[in-house]
Amino acid sequence: MRAAAAIVMLLSAAEAAGAARRAAENATNAGRWGQTKGVMRSLFLLPEVKRGMETALELDPRFPPTYVLAGTVYYKVPGLFGGDLEKSERLFRTGLEVDGRFTGLRVGLARTLIKRGRIPKARRELQAVLGEKTPSNPADWTLQDAPEARRLLDGLPGRS
Repeated sequence: MRAAAAIVMLLSAAEAAGAARRAAENATNAGRWGQTKGVMRSLFLLPEVKRGMETALELDPRFPPTYVLAGTVYYKVPGLFGGDLEKSERLFRTGLEVDGRFTGLRVGLARTLIKRGRIPKARRELQAVLGEKTPSNPADWTLQDAPEARRLLDGLPGRS
């Protein structure tokens, strides 16, 4: 009897994780569609994107890509339309608590810190990306995160 209950619990957890990933993918796709259609149309999609992010975080709060999506949305959207740098920073930091080796979170956090004028902290995050020996996603680290970290570091004022 216990084995059957354990199997049901595992299936339920797997179902929830799959639903969280689908919600994150749907929110991401809506945001990308909005980007291709222009700023004004993107703003109309924002409530749908936010609902998708919230759903994904509720269903699986241990899925780092959702924190990247949510943090980036709050970073990129102007404050007048619901963007929030403080919330962006908080989401990136929460994601790093889930997986400290998910380098996309550090790059997003660094961008947010730069926008907030906290250059030394941003520099530390970018250096951590470049110094990561075992990234959670080596392909993203190699193709996106490390090159972006280098580009952002090179653009920071007072670099040594």
